[in-house]
Amino acid sequence: MHRRTPLRPATPRTLPLVTALAATILLLTALTACGTEETGAPAKGAASASTRTPIDDPGKDGARVTSLTLPNASPSPTPTRRYSVTADHLDLGGDSGISAAYEITNSGTETLTYTVTLTFTSEDGGAMGGGTATKRDVAPGKTVRGSVRAGALPPTTPRITGAEVSEVAAVPAAEALAAPGTCPSSGVRVGTDKGDAAMGLRVMGLHLDNCGTRDYQVEGYPVLQLLDDSREPIENVAILRGSREITTGITGDGPPRPVTLKPGESATARLVWRNLTEMGTPVTAPYARVRAKAGAAPVMFPEHIDLGTTGKLGVTPWAKTAR
Repeated sequence: MHRRTPLRPATPRTLPLVTALAATILLLTALTACGTEETGAPAKGAASASTRTPIDDPGKDGARVTSLTLPNASPSPTPTRRYSVTADHLDLGGDSGISAAYEITNSGTETLTYTVTLTFTSEDGGAMGGGTATKRDVAPGKTVRGSVRAGALPPTTPRITGAEVSEVAAVPAAEALAAPGTCPSSGVRVGTDKGDAAMGLRVMGLHLDNCGTRDYQVEGYPVLQLLDDSREPIENVAILRGSREITTGITGDGPPRPVTLKPGESATARLVWRNLTEMGTPVTAPYARVRAKAGAAPVMFPEHIDLGTTGKLGVTPWAKTAR
């Protein structure tokens, strides 16, 4: 009969060896299950790939840039890395990752809708693109915030180091353009296009869309008023019915006719002027107030109509848009 030798408890000398063997087994198991991480790949919980830098911007007309967000520079290439991204040469794809935060304070006495244009700048102050944002129904004394992204930029774009407010337009909220995808209570939506310019001749389209549920009738010309920076009427500018005193090359500038727009139908008119400067003081209207017809609800546009010293603006009659 053999006698069983009792197991001896681990001594202090053997405990470190047992612990090391267990740790090794656990590590090998983890590597087998999860794979190895490529050198330079971001680990979970790593820092953000961009840096937000506050900007001390004096602003313009109640709007100012508060911070600029830029992608971080990547570390130098390693043998396992196929490419490197730095702040001077960005792999931009569809989005540069660059954005600017802004804030708008309404210091006036009426509720306003703001359109703000931000320009991104390089180290030497050059403009490197920009973007536009709209903030609606900003009450007096209120401050609102938002951001504008730079979008995709060519790889050769110089490094962006700053941003600034380049333009601010503020119109009474009740006269602002309808938000995209909405229809005003009047059932009609008035808008403009980007316009066209050649040899000093300017042509801008006005669009009237029946987005309501009833027929809408117009006959004649849109009612137009040019406004200054304070949104007050500009004097000594002739609003002409028709464009023939300015040019004979505008199609559809015939006698006004009755136009009935069924729901979903549209009409078009044109604003025509020349940007010529001779003797006198040039006139640029930063805003235009438009009514589809007398008595209709007004809509205000920040369009910068540059009349030069001509003092004349022609308006063609409404004509139904061909489908």
